[in-house]
Amino acid sequence: MNSTQLLATAARLHDNGTEYALVSVVRAEAPASARPGDKALVTGDGAIHGWVGGGCAQPAVIKTARRALADGKARLIRIAPDFDGEREIGDVLEFGMACHSGGTLELFIDPVLPSPQLVIFGTSLVAGTLAQIAPRVGFVVTVAAQGALVADFPDAKHVFDTDDGATIASHVAPRAYVVVATQGRRDLQSLRAALALDACYVAFVASNRKAAVLKEALCAAGADRPAVEAIVAPAGYPIAASTPEEIALSVLAAVVARRRARGVLEVEQSGKPVTRIKTPPVATGVAGGGLERGTRCGSVEGLSEPVAEVATIAEGGHSCCGH
Repeated sequence: MNSTQLLATAARLHDNGTEYALVSVVRAEAPASARPGDKALVTGDGAIHGWVGGGCAQPAVIKTARRALADGKARLIRIAPDFDGEREIGDVLEFGMACHSGGTLELFIDPVLPSPQLVIFGTSLVAGTLAQIAPRVGFVVTVAAQGALVADFPDAKHVFDTDDGATIASHVAPRAYVVVATQGRRDLQSLRAALALDACYVAFVASNRKAAVLKEALCAAGADRPAVEAIVAPAGYPIAASTPEEIALSVLAAVVARRRARGVLEVEQSGKPVTRIKTPPVATGVAGGGLERGTRCGSVEGLSEPVAEVATIAEGGHSCCGH
């Protein structure tokens, strides 16, 4: 594969939202089959596009490429025939050669990760501000809500005038981040749509009380309980946010923290346990608390059956939040 073909493959992987590592040979000692300057693209499924050595080098390259894709960190590795196993020497990760052909290779493995996607449900002021600031920190934004107008979200890549999960899912890559910032307009429908996406994180801008009632309504309607319970609510970090702009900032900070705290490694084929970074806790009463001071978000007055009542209100497109 020549350089032109390699670049074309990289462009195709990027367009498909596929993560890959760019692997470059920086040093080679005979009888290694690769030469300095040889390059390949390695995807998470172990596919190699290009050439950085044969079967003697590929197991170490694939293993390290997967690590780099998991934590986003570049690595320099050396593959040498004079020992077995794996060890760290300074900043270099050294592997024993997997066969007996000899030779030494040094390779630089650089992860190329597509821009993360943030799906925002709602046309509220919080949703609008979030759609403005999220692209500034690298997110590709999709806005979805009944009545959403492209002109109202100039920084979003996609704007859908619907909150139907099936319609939106075909335009959203797996493992996207989702924030439901409907604030009283079709909350339940948007939460259902969020659950229909293969998201890695779903946050709901609401108070503790309102979130609990709507979560129970989702479960009562047949939604998967573990998925519902994984919804982060209230969304955001405890910065005493009060205005919509401050709430959006706190919500985005929590999304960024979640993105940076993703699991470090996939489980190795050897079955060894994997170290994972714990996501910083999201305090309660953050975005929801800020809203409660200005609205009656989370309170449904005069209800004897809150779950059924809130479900009915949400289905109709209104709730206390935002009035």
